[in-house]
Amino acid sequence: MSNPFLKQVFNKDKTFRPKRKFEPGTQRFELHKRAQASLNAGLDLKLAVQLPTGEELNDWVAVHVVDFFNRINLIYGTISDGCTEQSCPIMSGGPKYEYRWQDEHKFRKPTALSAPRYMDLLMDWIEVQINNEDIFPTSVGTPFPKNFLQVVRKILSRLFRVFVHVYIHHFDRIAQMGSEAHVNTCYKHFYYFVKEFGLIDTKELEPLVLAHICDGDIGCDHSWGRSLSFQNLVLGAQPLGFVWGLFAVTPVGGCSPM
Repeated sequence: MSNPFLKQVFNKDKTFRPKRKFEPGTQRFELHKRAQASLNAGLDLKLAVQLPTGEELNDWVAVHVVDFFNRINLIYGTISDGCTEQSCPIMSGGPKYEYRWQDEHKFRKPTALSAPRYMDLLMDWIEVQINNEDIFPTSVGTPFPKNFLQVVRKILSRLFRVFVHVYIHHFDRIAQMGSEAHVNTCYKHFYYFVKEFGLIDTKELEPLVLAHICDGDIGCDHSWGRSLSFQNLVLGAQPLGFVWGLFAVTPVGGCSPM
């Protein structure tokens, strides 16, 4: 019997919001097809994320960032009806991690927001970045900006927080849909990619790494899913006293400049 969630996550025509696509015939479109072919063929994800011989790193990274944005957007969209102002008044990853929002416009200092509000601002912010031709150029021959990887690191570290929130606070919904293995595969792909190219600071990964969802050498542990014991694993493993803002990491109770 087919899984409706799996069809949604891997259906390239359906996402939580409009997709960012690469134009057919371009090098990045061909890279996108190549990456998808590797996944569809069941290639080891550690090998699938490696930079193909002769390809440019920025092109490879750009293709994956857009794809991760689309997939993670959809994963959150499938559980968003259960992520409300009432159920998730603070954007967090358990009681010991709180993610605060900070930007260059309305929220000049790290600000505590509900999870749905944080997610909405986050997805809007990322969408602006990946649709900005000065950052993610689509025209053949147009170079990437010098700070491209710096921008990418911010995008991916923020997308990782979606995984953290979904796993810790909404895993029951994923389990009810019988889709934990499929979400785990998306996360495993994401994890191996950011580790391969050093795109997320190790400390940012701690909420799920310490819970043994992925630990690099061993791989992803799916056994916790069936017993719904994930929160118990996480709650005993987190360092106290840190709040993660959009652009800064600050101790609880204080704010540091961007």
